[in-house]
Amino acid sequence: MVKAVKLRKGLDIKLKGQAAYSDIEVARGTMFALSPDDFPGIVPKVVVKEGDRVLAGDALFVNKHAPIVSFASPVSGIVKAVERGERRKVLSVKVEADEQNEYRLFSVPNLQDATAEDVKTTLLNAGLFGYITQLPYAVSTTPDTTPKAIFVSAFRDMPLAADFMYELAGEEDNFQAGITALSKIKEVYLGINSSEEETLGNIKDATVTIFEGKCPAGNVGVHVNHIMPINKDEVIWTVNPTAVIFIGRLFLSGKTDLRRKIAVAGQCVTNPAYSNVIVGQNIGHILNGRINGSNVRIIKGNPLTGVRACERCHIGPFTSEITVIPEGDTADEMLGWIMPRTKMFSASRTYLSWLLPKTREYDCDARIKGGERHMIMSGEYNRVLPMDIYAEHLIKAIIAGDIERQEALGIYEVSPEDFAVAEFVCSSKLPLQSIVRQGLDILRRENA
Repeated sequence: MVKAVKLRKGLDIKLKGQAAYSDIEVARGTMFALSPDDFPGIVPKVVVKEGDRVLAGDALFVNKHAPIVSFASPVSGIVKAVERGERRKVLSVKVEADEQNEYRLFSVPNLQDATAEDVKTTLLNAGLFGYITQLPYAVSTTPDTTPKAIFVSAFRDMPLAADFMYELAGEEDNFQAGITALSKIKEVYLGINSSEEETLGNIKDATVTIFEGKCPAGNVGVHVNHIMPINKDEVIWTVNPTAVIFIGRLFLSGKTDLRRKIAVAGQCVTNPAYSNVIVGQNIGHILNGRINGSNVRIIKGNPLTGVRACERCHIGPFTSEITVIPEGDTADEMLGWIMPRTKMFSASRTYLSWLLPKTREYDCDARIKGGERHMIMSGEYNRVLPMDIYAEHLIKAIIAGDIERQEALGIYEVSPEDFAVAEFVCSSKLPLQSIVRQGLDILRRENA
């Protein structure tokens, strides 16, 4: 019997522009790029030179602190450029792709007989081990860590997020193979919602738990907090559900196949829908002719946890959606927030919109609508964060640099995305996700 966890805290934010369950073909383009910034916690060392020919699956860069962990090229072709920024920081490695992908074939063990070391070695050889993230610190993991469990969340509930069940259609065997491979390393815990029980409730080689509640119920950090809280010196691995499909393809075909389906959503997108792409594909080719408006913000990810992007950028390995919303900086609103608005969402019942049906979708733009101010201890973070931590006290401890206090308040089991909804409702307009990321990075250096 599948266990169910009922979450009482959270906040669902329904925005206009949700992607329809249909596919729109997009231009593949010729230039692909892989960015080290998409893998938090690594220090990249480029192992290719401009002009080198690579196959899909060949390493483009490695983690300097763990050179055995490589990151594979998503396509075959010629290395066109190693783009660097300030102090020669590696921004991306660009590959001019062949018309047809040519894959590097890897020797893979039989999943039924494979050991944990067999699985790790295969993932390392194919450049997929770095797709595994670890808690604490929410960074790309290394083979010298020993997890006490592996967590996978198979549903997404952030506003305008892609539906993983639509992405999973036709990939069920690969997903199962990925779960089986990971289970050879450690016990796998799979989090789903009630609508996915029919498809994933009987998945093999995993302990399945249904999480019912509002956003961020789909966050893997929430699942860890309710099933297996982390103590100091403990490690848990987390794997994005799409990365599970990548791993499954590797063990079934011997190839590093980074094809995936993403949602193109947002109120400034004409005909929001899904598209089949490859990791590293150019965003401009995906959005070509689909942007409705001129003053817009392109986001790589959903509006709460995504990063600002442009049409020259490339999608990352964990990008499940591209959203386009109005910038909002030219909006002219009479009397501002004083007006009794019915078309704008408010978590604090500032507008009359809270009286309308909960199924209504709202407009959204990129404005913060206020400036940063002193932090108010009002309990508003705890109302939307379904985790057993004191969120506001933890944020204050991070800002103050009090490491002992951070440890006592549970920083080891959080990641920046867990504070996305809290950042949305924050009346002090604090960049909570950036604060948590900075705190985790400092703690990691202190404990190194």
